[in-house]
Amino acid sequence: MPDTPWPGDACSLVDAFRQGERSPVEELAASLAAIEASDVNAFTFLDPDGARERAVAADVSKPFGGVPFGVKELESVEGWPQTEASLVFADRKAAHTGTMIERIVGDGGANPIGLTFASEFGGLNISVNKLHGVCHNPWQHGKTAGGSSGGSASAVAGRLVSIASGGDGGGSIRIPAGFNGLVGMKGTAGRIPRGPKTLIHPMTVVIGCLARSVRDVCRWFDVANGFDARDPYSLPRVEGWERDLGTYDVRGKRVAIAPTLGNAIVRDEVQERVVAAAEALARDAGLEVVDVDIALPTLDVTWAMANLAGLKMELGDLWPDCKDDLTTSIAFGVEMATAMTTLDVVAAGERSRTESNEAMADVFDQVDFVMCATNPDVAFPAEIEVNSRVGDLSVAVGNNGALTIPANVSGNPAISIPVEPFEGLPVGLQVIGRHHQDALLLDLARIVEQERPWPLVVG
Repeated sequence: MPDTPWPGDACSLVDAFRQGERSPVEELAASLAAIEASDVNAFTFLDPDGARERAVAADVSKPFGGVPFGVKELESVEGWPQTEASLVFADRKAAHTGTMIERIVGDGGANPIGLTFASEFGGLNISVNKLHGVCHNPWQHGKTAGGSSGGSASAVAGRLVSIASGGDGGGSIRIPAGFNGLVGMKGTAGRIPRGPKTLIHPMTVVIGCLARSVRDVCRWFDVANGFDARDPYSLPRVEGWERDLGTYDVRGKRVAIAPTLGNAIVRDEVQERVVAAAEALARDAGLEVVDVDIALPTLDVTWAMANLAGLKMELGDLWPDCKDDLTTSIAFGVEMATAMTTLDVVAAGERSRTESNEAMADVFDQVDFVMCATNPDVAFPAEIEVNSRVGDLSVAVGNNGALTIPANVSGNPAISIPVEPFEGLPVGLQVIGRHHQDALLLDLARIVEQERPWPLVVG
């Protein structure tokens, strides 16, 4: 029986199952033992008995047959905790399973073993909450895993499971992927349905996975993509993501290399690595590098305030009595939005959003791809929410969002690809593409993977 979980990607683990090198039961045992011994706090709930039953019955002929995986704790699995990573809902259980998870488990054959750490209500790109404490980056304990899908990234990079689910409403797949040296793909808005009971507003959220390899992302898309009526904005099914990986001709396409995306303050050493990686990818792929003035407007506080409507709906009559159970930043945001939000504020937010969409469209009238940093720095201290004032926190996480939020607002696909690390911590190159051209981004990521392979796990 293997002593440690599979160090490769999920696709190769399925191959090992099919060839009899490992079994789903053995792999599950190794994962559970590794989680118990881990100090990163990546998992917040485990279902060992259910997972063992599923491992025994696993059908390894399915795309992810028998693969143990983590479910971001903001996703629903019937009978499991549905806490939204908040003390307010610490005792609540899910009454249904999300469409994506149903597909990954049913058609995909994967084995969900537990819930991974997220920021409270997915509101911040860090991994701290009052319910579960702090999730750490496996590359360096004491550094953030990012957020809001930080636990998924920490689990995959930290050799606990080979793949995990994630969600991205402002960078929450790409940011932790960048901080943890993983592939993080935000598909075109609607690529994977978010139902049932889809919260439509603010129309920036997509879901997917945190993965070690490009083909793992493609296989996840193969299983999970396609329209579902309970997400009326989900897209029609597209076949052949893994089959067609590497077959697209991108030569001659135009790329703008803009490490700061016009607004973010990016550390010099990170900029150097991002530009070098972008230039190397452009050469390898045969892209034409062009100068384009990237000047995306900054989304002001009015947009953020209006976006808290869904959170207020979730809290309902529990607010404001639940204020002390919320993390400082979430409580501050709800309080501020309650006091500020008027028709004028909502109108200003919508105007800001329209301007952002127009600016992004103008960019893609000129180029096929934009390459920039995923994060403005390597992973910062993990306990920033605990030890910082709201103002300090806003600067730290707001600057991070300047690189990732624009693609959420416009719905463009974007991917974070691991590149040369700095001081032992991962750096991510973000590539943004045109709507519905997700496959081209995956092909570019595959070129980096082949030419400059990254370590699949820590250690």
